[in-house]
Amino acid sequence: MAVTYMTADGYKKLVEELNELERVQRPAISKQIAEARDKGDLSENAEYDAAKEAQGLLEMKISQLKETIASARMIDESKISTDEVQILNKVKIKNVKTGQVMSYMIVSESEANLKEGKLSVTTPIAKGLLGKKVGDKTEVQVPSGLMIFEVMDISL
Repeated sequence: MAVTYMTADGYKKLVEELNELERVQRPAISKQIAEARDKGDLSENAEYDAAKEAQGLLEMKISQLKETIASARMIDESKISTDEVQILNKVKIKNVKTGQVMSYMIVSESEANLKEGKLSVTTPIAKGLLGKKVGDKTEVQVPSGLMIFEVMDISL
């Protein structure tokens, strides 16, 4: 089982989501299955089939969350430095070719959200930035080709 590094906030969100799934959504789907079963012949009952499929998807999601939570390791945010790029740093980078400046926070895969500027540590860009210092340039192979980024700033 792979270790998943995350913040205390990210861990708390996963635990809350798991509780919601187990305590609210699981009983609701069980109720839907029972209601569909009461309607008679299960061989031609689309409602029953849909509820069973939803139950299977829910149980899979619960299982994945439990696995992630079990393998979670908290990152001690007080020990994070800004000397070089590492997980939980905010990084301002410039695309050397286009001059475009972007800012991202490097986070665990389970906390990634590009709309919020949170980039997963497992992405090619984040992997290319890890360990770099302000002023360093890095070449990153992305699906659209080779990109060169310069690290402009590292902060918490």
